[in-house]
Amino acid sequence: MKLLALRQTWAPAGRSMARLMGLDGLRARLVLIEWWAVDLVNARPAKDHKKGADSGIDGYINFFDDTSGRAKKVIVQVKSGYIGVNHVRDLKGVLACEKAAIGALITLREPTKPMIKEAVSAGFYEPKDFPGRYPRLQILTVAELLEGKKIQFPEHRVETFAKAERKTRHQQEELF
Repeated sequence: MKLLALRQTWAPAGRSMARLMGLDGLRARLVLIEWWAVDLVNARPAKDHKKGADSGIDGYINFFDDTSGRAKKVIVQVKSGYIGVNHVRDLKGVLACEKAAIGALITLREPTKPMIKEAVSAGFYEPKDFPGRYPRLQILTVAELLEGKKIQFPEHRVETFAKAERKTRHQQEELF
């Protein structure tokens, strides 16, 4: 039922996007599914989806888990067709190249046992300043995301800028 509603919502948009982007209808719909899935996990899109080589990154989530002020990355990759263990291995390679803390593979299909085994072999991300362990490579289906499952990563709010001391009007000095 949810996929039917999704198709009814995105199919007209796919046709108009195809004309705007100069892509065929199928490619435009796949791009829209990627954008939709990236938005579903509150990530920002990584590219403008014009013709060219695929970098293996569809979205980013930046997070802070220490007081250094440097953001860490969650890389989001969306696959809408057939997926296999090779896609998980590719994402592991992208994580290493991009020096990302966590990677998430979003798919329409259920992951196979070899895919899960490969994802588990990537280990865990453990922030040094906060408690917790997060799977370094996570596989999520669109159905799980629609049910409320989220990518696991440190969502701590770390203040990276010094805040001014708060004063009332009576404590403030005149400016001029």
